[in-house]
Amino acid sequence: MHLNVLHSLPLITTFLALQIQARDVPANIQTLYNNIKKAGSCSRKLATGFYLKDAPPATYSYCGDHLSEGVVYLQGTGGKLADMDIDCDGIQNGPASDGRCGKSSDTQAHTSFEDTVKGYNKGAQGLDAYIHTYVVFGNVGSNAGFVNYDPRKDGVRELGLIAAVCGNGKMFYGVWGDENGDDGPRAVIGEASISMATLCYGKSAVDGNTGHDEADVLYLAFTGADAVPGANGASWGAKNAVDFENSLGALGDKLVKRIAGGGATPTTTLKTSTTSKATTTTASPPGATCQACTWTGHCAGAACASGDDCDGNLVCTGGKCGGCTWEGHCLCAACSTGDDCADDLVCKSGKCSKA
Repeated sequence: MHLNVLHSLPLITTFLALQIQARDVPANIQTLYNNIKKAGSCSRKLATGFYLKDAPPATYSYCGDHLSEGVVYLQGTGGKLADMDIDCDGIQNGPASDGRCGKSSDTQAHTSFEDTVKGYNKGAQGLDAYIHTYVVFGNVGSNAGFVNYDPRKDGVRELGLIAAVCGNGKMFYGVWGDENGDDGPRAVIGEASISMATLCYGKSAVDGNTGHDEADVLYLAFTGADAVPGANGASWGAKNAVDFENSLGALGDKLVKRIAGGGATPTTTLKTSTTSKATTTTASPPGATCQACTWTGHCAGAACASGDDCDGNLVCTGGKCGGCTWEGHCLCAACSTGDDCADDLVCKSGKCSKA
């Protein structure tokens, strides 16, 4: 299709921006990526029996091996991760549309959480696949044999942040924006909005019927209320994908820092006063110790919206600092692994602590 030059300039500008804007994969996330692939498959399957394509085998799972670090991810067997099929659901024929979604044969005008987006009153009536970098996560259907999984049961929140590690050294932030339905014969995983795919692989590589087929994409869905940008934490009324994705940067960068990568606890090299040799000492992660509250008005029982409203290791649960839904496994309880700790707490130095 030939475009009028004046009309094509915004598209050209957007395309150039997409080429320039890219997030390198942080070292801890690259380590996590490598370790997950090396493991071959996950050991803590939150739900299993999913397909990468509309054909066997059904070897994919939603994984909780790193749930203690606040993430749910997708993995198959033999080291395979997910692919990135294209989702064009949501607002249709908006100003950011360039026609590529016209090649999709299963587009719907709605996404799962559009009412929440509209309710934010931030200039968006719902999600636009050309603008909002969202990931399709979870499976909902009633067809015979269809496997269901609701990520909310494991702490992932609607419109919460999901990082997509594209498999080519790049990573972008999006939100949980839609669910896999039973419009096809099988429960399939591995799909994201066309804007997310364009950021990852370029405009010429994807359209409504052409995605990224390599099983090398790691989707990291972050758990907890503090992973949800909410009305004011993202540019819901953005005019292009670059601006929307950039608006998630501060939150995304904060969340990825809580992931150790599956390796050892970070170490710090120190000099001793009795020898010239350097001594390697395990560094205590920030907030790893249990201590008395030092922030008046933000102690146990104080009202909160996220963990950032609470002092020290206190967590925000049910709108209260220090809340816990598993008695005996709350803040400062003894632990061996994150599985011994309630809610979003992680195990640090043998104590259940704030991530």
